[in-house]
Amino acid sequence: MFYFGVDYYPEHWPEERWTEDARLMAEAGFSVVRLAEFAWSKMEPCEGQYDFKWLDRAITLLASHDIQVVIGTPTASPPPWLMAKHPDLFLMREDGRRWTYGNRREYCPNNPTYHDYTRRIVTQMAERYAGHPAVIGWQIDNEFGDRCYCPVCAAAFQDWLQRRYGSLDELNAKWGTVFWSHVYTAWDQVPLPLMTGGSPNPGLALDFARFSSDSYVAYQQMQVDILRAMCPEHFITHNFMGFKYDRINYFDLGDSLDFVAWDNYPRGFWDMQASVDPSQAALACDTVRGLKRQNIWVMEQQAGPSGWETVSISPRPGELRLWAFQSIAHGADAILFFRWRTARFGTEEYWHGLLDHHGHAGRRYEEISRMGNEIRQAGEQIHGSVIKPSVAMVLSYDSRFAFQIQPNNPQFSYPAHFHHIYRALHERHVPVDIVAPTTDLSAYKLVVVPALYVVPDAVAENLAGFVKRGGVLLVTPRTGVKDGANAVVNVPLPGLLADLCGVEVEEYDSLPADEHNRLEFAVPVPESAGPVYATTWCDVLKPQGATVVARYTRDYYAGQPAITLNQFGQGQVIYVGTVGNMDLYATLANWLLGLAGVQPVLTAPQGVEVAERWQGNDRLLFLLNHTGQSQGIELDRHYVDLLSGSTLAGQVAIAPREVLVLREA
Repeated sequence: MFYFGVDYYPEHWPEERWTEDARLMAEAGFSVVRLAEFAWSKMEPCEGQYDFKWLDRAITLLASHDIQVVIGTPTASPPPWLMAKHPDLFLMREDGRRWTYGNRREYCPNNPTYHDYTRRIVTQMAERYAGHPAVIGWQIDNEFGDRCYCPVCAAAFQDWLQRRYGSLDELNAKWGTVFWSHVYTAWDQVPLPLMTGGSPNPGLALDFARFSSDSYVAYQQMQVDILRAMCPEHFITHNFMGFKYDRINYFDLGDSLDFVAWDNYPRGFWDMQASVDPSQAALACDTVRGLKRQNIWVMEQQAGPSGWETVSISPRPGELRLWAFQSIAHGADAILFFRWRTARFGTEEYWHGLLDHHGHAGRRYEEISRMGNEIRQAGEQIHGSVIKPSVAMVLSYDSRFAFQIQPNNPQFSYPAHFHHIYRALHERHVPVDIVAPTTDLSAYKLVVVPALYVVPDAVAENLAGFVKRGGVLLVTPRTGVKDGANAVVNVPLPGLLADLCGVEVEEYDSLPADEHNRLEFAVPVPESAGPVYATTWCDVLKPQGATVVARYTRDYYAGQPAITLNQFGQGQVIYVGTVGNMDLYATLANWLLGLAGVQPVLTAPQGVEVAERWQGNDRLLFLLNHTGQSQGIELDRHYVDLLSGSTLAGQVAIAPREVLVLREA
């Protein structure tokens, strides 16, 4: 079934209020709630003394209204008695200082004492709710993250390195520790990359980022193993933080879960965004869906203005529903709004829920109640339908971690560069999968590889195989610069991909923020809306079999190649040697889609998003108007609107911030 629900904290409210909450939830069409992920001190008020009776009563009440439950393990926020008894459990920051009590996620993920307490509370919860008819699944912890630099992690990191390299000779060779006389002769000499130590060896810093990611993967797996053994009938997931979060390899974290969930806040957190770029939430959804290449849940969908110390701009009428349907259009089979009622106390007093502090139903509740009725009508026709992209973008966490260590240019941002290319495709209504570097690419016609800084042999072979079979590959600058140990390769760039790209980087220029070059195309390409600029970084290219697509027009490398096209096997490789403005990526997107034979889902005016899902051979079309004005769109055939039941064809109008969900008639 399609799950539609909300995140609920009954422990925050008098128990006599719970009945009214359950009634309003049922009337809104909610079928599921998430509970308890921050309730450890309520469930274990003193060490070894457990109290689940309040939670039992809450679940029973919700079940009486046909609402099922996802339980969160509470390990993201340990109780005060635990941290007071074991102050060594606190996470240590990069500056060498310990966190103190008062927030959440204060714990070290490698501390064996914390592991022991985790096993106890998770086991107690699993024993209590295994087989419970209202419980359908588990969320592990909450939004994993934050690297720890404590002595426990230092020892664990050294053990991790010993398993990875086998010998100090191998580690010293891979990292190049002869530089600055850093040759290690014992494992316990290897330090952590603390801020207090200056710029660390790039190999050490990248391996520490990998180790930190692996630490959370292992900590999650410990909880997964308990729940798998004791609650085999329940699903297990975790709430990820979309594309923007960059401290954990999400492909690894998602591997052992039944499906991936994420937390979606399009209006932002603490910044005051006057408008919302719909491609950002779309990219996040596509990233999370790509982790396992299967449909997802949104465990926290924005329900009101967000904020801790300050309050963000309030979502405009229709936006909450619009954003939720956008999540569905990009592969969500469940939507849970965060949160039910706005807290009257604590850090998140201004992180608004569907109900305000007073608890009365208002505009936001009515908007989502409308959506609840629509989900009752159309949810089962949507549930289980899939997205079938013919375009993929390769997301490399190794490269992302490496750019955190060495951004190369102060203005360069790997996630921003990635997003700009994605946005050009999104604006052309082209479905995209976000995939790992070693993913089987045979299902795609076009693959985009933004700044693949770290390229191991297996990744180079995967990309070459894709192109040989007839695929079109786009490669952007700073690709192939590093090997798996984060050392610069000893061959011309783009390193292992030079033959594939048919080009060498003769030299490069790192540009200051106030300077740019301009590009002139040497082959016919679709016209851009404005001048095409090169910014931030300029590779000066030397073709080795590739043809020149564009040249620089300024500076000492005026006339030199900036973009090339190479035939390789049955396919083609485009190397773009510069970071550009959006006009560059718009021009490239139009040209590349033609080269690869990829058709947009539908043509639509600016501000209207078009997406599709497939239920078998039947296409579902999602039209989302992100603007404040009515928009017209020409349909390519007859459709039935699943939300209204009407039949549509030809020119149709979509009201401001409205949604159409169509099925071919």
